[in-house]
Amino acid sequence: MIRVTVWNENLHEREIPEIKRVYPQGIHGCIKEFLSKESNLEVTTVTLDMPGQGLPRELLEKTDVLIWWSHALHHEVTDENAQMVAEFVRRGMGFIALHSSHMCKPLRLLLGTTMTLKWKDDDSERLFVTCPSHPIAKGIPEHFDLENEEMYGEYFDIPKPDDVVFTGWFKGGYAFRSGVTFTRGNGKIFYFQPGHESFPIYYNETIQKIITNAVNWAKGDVLLAERDNVMVTD
Repeated sequence: MIRVTVWNENLHEREIPEIKRVYPQGIHGCIKEFLSKESNLEVTTVTLDMPGQGLPRELLEKTDVLIWWSHALHHEVTDENAQMVAEFVRRGMGFIALHSSHMCKPLRLLLGTTMTLKWKDDDSERLFVTCPSHPIAKGIPEHFDLENEEMYGEYFDIPKPDDVVFTGWFKGGYAFRSGVTFTRGNGKIFYFQPGHESFPIYYNETIQKIITNAVNWAKGDVLLAERDNVMVTD
C-alpha cells in the first residue's frame, strides 16, 4: 500500500465563489477522490489552516508520496516546515508539485533555483509526451489538449531535469517544460504544470492518469523498504 498525502493551501476554494463551484470539496478533495479509486493507494488530505500547517512530523513519517498544491500563500509555510519536507524527500519520500507550486518553499529548497517563469491567464494548451518510455507517461496519448489553462512559458528557471516527460505548447505561442522529474538524495520529484484553480483540470481523465502514474513512480523504494524491513540492493 502506498500512503499518499495531498497538501493544499485551500484558500481560493474557500474565498472565491467561482472557484468553489469548480472544486466544492477543494482541489485536495478532488485529487483524493480519483486517487482513492486505486486499490494500492491510501490517501490523506491536509490543508494549511490545520494544526502544524497540516505537516506534523508524525504524518510525514507515514507518507510515501506528498502531493502539493499552493498558489497565494507560499510565504505562510514556515521555514521549519519547508526544511522538514525537504529532508523527508531527501530520505526517500516522493514529492509531486502541481501547477503554481513551482514557487513553494520545499521545492525551491530542493532545487536551489528561483523557479520563476512567464505566465498569463486564459489560454489553451496542447501537451506532448516528450519521454514516452518514462513510467509517468504510461498509457498517455502522444498529445492531448486542455481547452482552458493558464499559460506558463519559458524561460523556466529550474536546474537540468532528469527527464522532460511532457512539453506544453500554448495557443498564444509559448512553449513550456510542463512535466519534469528530478532526484534529490533518495527522493523522486515530479513537477507538473497543468492545474489552474479556475478550470476543472483535475477532473480530466488524462491528467488524473498522469498524477496516478506519478504517485506510483515517486513512491520511494528506499522509504518503503525501510518501513517494511527489507534490504534494497542494486
